[in-house]
Amino acid sequence: MPEFLLQTIFNASYAASYMALIAVGLVLIFGVMGVINFAHGDLYMVGSYAVVFLYAGFGLPFLVAVAAGLIFVGLLGILMEIALFRPLRTNPLGGLIASIGFLLMLQSLVVLGFGLRNQHIPPVSQGGITIGGAFLTYERLGVIVAAVVLLGSLWLFLKRSKFGWALRACAQDREAAALQGISINQTARYAMFIGAGLAGVAGAMTAPLVSPTPFMGHTVIVTAFIIIIVGGIGSLEGAVVAAILYAFVHTFVTTFYDGVVANIVGLLLMLAVLVVKPQGLFGVRERA
Repeated sequence: MPEFLLQTIFNASYAASYMALIAVGLVLIFGVMGVINFAHGDLYMVGSYAVVFLYAGFGLPFLVAVAAGLIFVGLLGILMEIALFRPLRTNPLGGLIASIGFLLMLQSLVVLGFGLRNQHIPPVSQGGITIGGAFLTYERLGVIVAAVVLLGSLWLFLKRSKFGWALRACAQDREAAALQGISINQTARYAMFIGAGLAGVAGAMTAPLVSPTPFMGHTVIVTAFIIIIVGGIGSLEGAVVAAILYAFVHTFVTTFYDGVVANIVGLLLMLAVLVVKPQGLFGVRERA
């Protein structure tokens, strides 16, 4: 039983890692730009297909494919900011609808290029580490390490760099930031590149483990919204904590009972948090 419990903890840690990357990216985009990017789950999907194309298709090294996926999806995020969100900056609902249209376009392009079937990617490594009788593959360990490194780097970037300060200032008050000489367009591009890139690298790192499909972003975006609501909309720390909480609850319920019940429990967790603390675990109540 201790081995089985430890194995479940390993599985939950892996799930929490890629969920945190996706959720933090979504929170960053919303915080800086004030837009709900419904295509965020499909940016995760595009990151997976970058590995399908470069690693499985052309035989490039896996880490090269992951880096290419991060950069490509990040640039795709900048394209979205310039073509979709910037013209609709004063119309949040319009930005939401535009992002839905963009995700449908991404799905259609992937279907045209790769078809509807699941993509089976050759394993990166057959090995892993064994702790207390529980086994953690190198692929899953890589996702955990990547999440820790990327999220830690993002924290340092936001706290210690000039551009990080600009992002935080825009997230707190865009008009005041503009009055201080901060370029709203530039910070929006940074936010979209980083937020989209985090989703892309999450998709790329997990691609060998999930058998990518063109519609894999649907479940991901729902989970990401649950996480950011539980953590507190606009809170990066809350997104990380909520991702860990949700992943552990979902994984343990799935392991010991049923996956469908785990989805229901996840929704009940969100409702319970909203009843007790409507602004989320780390959210700040707005003054009337």
